[in-house]
Amino acid sequence: MASSARTGKPKADVAKEPGTVTSTKSPALTGKLEADVEIKASPEQFHDMFASKPHHMHHACNDKVQACNLHEGEWGKVGTIVSWNYVIDGKAKHTKEVIEAVDPDKNLIVFRVIEGDLMDEYKSFLFIIQVSPKSEGSGSVVHLTLEYEKLHQGIDHPHSVLQYMKDVSNGIDAHLTKPN
Repeated sequence: MASSARTGKPKADVAKEPGTVTSTKSPALTGKLEADVEIKASPEQFHDMFASKPHHMHHACNDKVQACNLHEGEWGKVGTIVSWNYVIDGKAKHTKEVIEAVDPDKNLIVFRVIEGDLMDEYKSFLFIIQVSPKSEGSGSVVHLTLEYEKLHQGIDHPHSVLQYMKDVSNGIDAHLTKPN
């Protein structure tokens, strides 16, 4: 695996096929997992769900997302704080996140976890969600990136969180593209 000349940190391999997971393989506590999910919805529709309507996600995948509440700020704005109640691996969880970046032109949103269950194992945790049109045919590709720093070596890489995000992406897509 190559390393970045500027940071000396290992680079993750680029995901070549939808659903491919890549991760940094490093004894360090930092890591990065990535996956692509092919969807039928447009990039704008999907991005809008995360940026402007996350409080509607429980309609799309109520087995995974119980609630998303606005804690501070405005939906889709940098600096906004949202709290999530969700179920992963059959367990109810909670997280509070701040929106660090929103770029509607690139259909990109970045959330940083600031409180909640993930902070029991990770010093920092970042969700990056970017949606692009497929290069051929209709539909889009959701590129999911998790960047994190574990509290200690005994913590696993968050593969189950990445799978959860893939499942949520598929649920949102089914909701957005279902016939009326």
